[in-house]
Amino acid sequence: MSSRKNASSRRATWLAFGLVALAAFSASAQPQTVSIMMVVWISACLGSTHSRIGYRVFGTRVRPGCRGAYKSALFTLSNLTAHPPSHTHDVFSQPTTTTPSLLSALLPNPQGQGPLGSAIRIALKLRQQFFLFRLFGGPSGSAARRKDEEMRGKAIKVVDLLQHSAELGNLDALFTLGYISLFPPSSHFPSDPKLAYDSLSHHAALTGNASSQALLAFFHATGYADVVPIDQAQALLYYTFAAQGGHKGAQMALGYRYWSGISTVEDCGRAVEWYEAAADEAMSMFLSGPPGGQTLPQTATRLSDLDGGVFGPGASVASTGINVVKPAVKAGLAQTAGETWDDVLEYYIFNADRGETDFAFKLGKIYYQGSIYSSAGGIGSGSEGVGRVPQDFHQAEFYFLQIARQVWPRDPTNPLQHNAPGYKAEGIKQAGFAPKSAAYLGRMYLRGEGVKQDYAMAMMWFERGVEFEDRECHNLLGVMWRDGLVPGRQDMKTALAHISKAAGLELAEAHFEAHFYLAKIHILNMRAAHEDFAAGFCASAVSFFKLVAERGVWDDDLLTDAEAAWYSGTERGKEIAILKWWVAAERGSEMAQNNLAYVLDQDRSMLRLTRFAPIEASNDTARLALTQWTRSAAQQNIDALVKVGDYYYHGLGVPDEPEALRWEKAAKYYQSAADTQISALAMWNLGWMHENGIGVPQDFHLAKRHYDMAVETNSEAYLPVLLSLVKLYARSLWYTLQGGKDGLNLWTYDADKKRARLKREIDSGSKGASQKDGGAQPAPHKEERTVEEFEDDGNPWYIGKASEDFRRRRQGEAARTAAAAEEEDDPVQWARERRNAENERDTDFGPEDYFDGAIRGGHREEEVDEFTETMLLVALCALVAILIYVRTRIVHRARGQEQEQAQDQGGQRDLGVFPPPGDPARQEWNIVH
Repeated sequence: MSSRKNASSRRATWLAFGLVALAAFSASAQPQTVSIMMVVWISACLGSTHSRIGYRVFGTRVRPGCRGAYKSALFTLSNLTAHPPSHTHDVFSQPTTTTPSLLSALLPNPQGQGPLGSAIRIALKLRQQFFLFRLFGGPSGSAARRKDEEMRGKAIKVVDLLQHSAELGNLDALFTLGYISLFPPSSHFPSDPKLAYDSLSHHAALTGNASSQALLAFFHATGYADVVPIDQAQALLYYTFAAQGGHKGAQMALGYRYWSGISTVEDCGRAVEWYEAAADEAMSMFLSGPPGGQTLPQTATRLSDLDGGVFGPGASVASTGINVVKPAVKAGLAQTAGETWDDVLEYYIFNADRGETDFAFKLGKIYYQGSIYSSAGGIGSGSEGVGRVPQDFHQAEFYFLQIARQVWPRDPTNPLQHNAPGYKAEGIKQAGFAPKSAAYLGRMYLRGEGVKQDYAMAMMWFERGVEFEDRECHNLLGVMWRDGLVPGRQDMKTALAHISKAAGLELAEAHFEAHFYLAKIHILNMRAAHEDFAAGFCASAVSFFKLVAERGVWDDDLLTDAEAAWYSGTERGKEIAILKWWVAAERGSEMAQNNLAYVLDQDRSMLRLTRFAPIEASNDTARLALTQWTRSAAQQNIDALVKVGDYYYHGLGVPDEPEALRWEKAAKYYQSAADTQISALAMWNLGWMHENGIGVPQDFHLAKRHYDMAVETNSEAYLPVLLSLVKLYARSLWYTLQGGKDGLNLWTYDADKKRARLKREIDSGSKGASQKDGGAQPAPHKEERTVEEFEDDGNPWYIGKASEDFRRRRQGEAARTAAAAEEEDDPVQWARERRNAENERDTDFGPEDYFDGAIRGGHREEEVDEFTETMLLVALCALVAILIYVRTRIVHRARGQEQEQAQDQGGQRDLGVFPPPGDPARQEWNIVH
């Protein structure tokens, strides 16, 4: 009996060991993040794609064997998609898993601290750089071909099994077959839009599935791959069916069509209904996450912003003015300078290991959010996808805890008793980054990010941060008191006090929630307002609901998938990227419309349709690009508006019509862009058209005015505007010499400047008169400001109101000051400036030049006539060019004389193919000639 028990216990022990080993192997073999595409496939196959009709339809017979074939196809498909993409060859681009395998626990971490971690990172970089390492480290050509053939064979197996299962009556296999035929999961799968349309059409007819109907609507709306002709009425019908079935993408597409009037009349009321439905679904998914909501997906990136805008740096609105601080623009500049995110992380780790607290905090923040750049707002606002780096909660916890231990060296056994003596360092007056680190640590314990979820530990860290008035700690501590996450600690009054304190410190926790509730408020105002004011409330509600629906894409992030496919470097990847951008563009995403138009743009080359580039542009591609540019321009993209004018000017993608009519339309688009007062390029284009009389009447004065407006709008347009003005004055002078009237006069005071001076004098005079009459002073006395502060605001007065208003104003001023001091610069630029400052500080003599160091940051008061100086430079350049030309002619003539003398000395000149003197053929040559 005992032997039988021992045998049973041994079997149980071996079984448990096998299960543990299998779990460890699975955790190490499969990536942590499953692709969103696979989630969509699996959810569709399991029947969770918002279908109101079940998959087992009456009259459809499911024969035996179909389920086995379908499961085998899914198993093979999951193995194929479990491999990392071929373009992510950098070790730092792979996301780190929160459950490391046994082998990774024994080996050093490449992202660890100290000399060992740095040595491992340097060795990995050397392995990627040197040819010998790549030659002997990677698979050989024959091995790679065998691997590719094996993967292709498995892909064929998946398609064959899905077709077989669909023929046997499995509707899940039918949908999956259509989906992977439209969106191949890898380059080994064939792309077959015709098979995709047939499968999805059959599946929609049998089940009424909303996902199938939404994709069919895309086929009819775009005529993709010429499978079906463009039929906007059919597309609107399928979108309506899918939206009624609860498909979020179809609801967004339908709302966008009603909002923009695509294939239907503009109807803001119906548009806001569909956008509200899509936003409600996104909000419910956001609230289904841990306390504080789901982590927002990282924002997508405009490809044009990485290049400095559609027209390049300086010429585009996207890279001038306040737009220069956009993360995508800064990332493009860093990329142009040769800086990579790996280099940035390496520099941050190096300084953090030296004990630099600011570097350690920024590094922890980068690892927590998985990006170099954070989005505007609080921690809950997410991060920017353009600075995507591996997210690692363990590394973030290490750096945050390292900073927090400087103030709180130990944690009590009971986290709620942290106020007892001995758990906080004494004599701490300036906590530095410790309160902010406490906010991140509390958030991680609150949400279970990288650590075991523990509400008591979260409350401990939040209360520690509240001691130093950290706004993030106030906000989340209020949430915990409101929801009663810690037993015995639920009090709405305390919760309101903490949340109000965070609001007083101007914390914008998450713009996602703010946009949603603002839209709800506008909906209520729209329904209660008069008809004349309802349109404004409706437009605002649509805008806010649209932002929420486009940001809450946890289940179907088309823009991120398209971006990854585009940077894969393969033709198949670019095709998939264009397709997904196209689907997102039909749903109203301005960023997708911009990216699709930008990659299809055929007007980027200066040599287009010249003898250097005589290739004729594809009118179909240009028409699609023009459509996307137009839709993007309708969503406040000024560069896209200028692009539409360019397309009409050059005749790309537009109907056949006279040039004069096209040029008039181009001028109207340029005028619309110039009216925004932010596009210098549109102003310059209008100036050129007025100068040459193309699309508008010829008017030198209007041309000069637009040139001047261009340089006033963007100082970087100084050189092209200067050259244009020189040419304009030359043409005007020639026009005047020929007897023309109303030309520009270079030697007299310009009328535009005179009118501007008179306007300034009138404005200054009226301002002085108002000050003299009204007695208003530029700097009122303290007593006057005090009287203004305590003026009646219309609310009932009560005892203590003056003290409350005084404290509220002081808290608001302190919060604004703290917020201004807390504004973070570009992490890359901040690190670069710190490095340069250290290099300058460490030198023996300080700045390289004492004079440069003395005037650094100063302003010279002397005024320089820039126009005269530039004209002198132009004249000198012309003189140098003439001298070079004359010298070249002299040298050429001298060499020719030397050759003639050498030939004469040789006895006979070399006449080439012409007969020499005395040859009978010479006379015949003259006759023929």
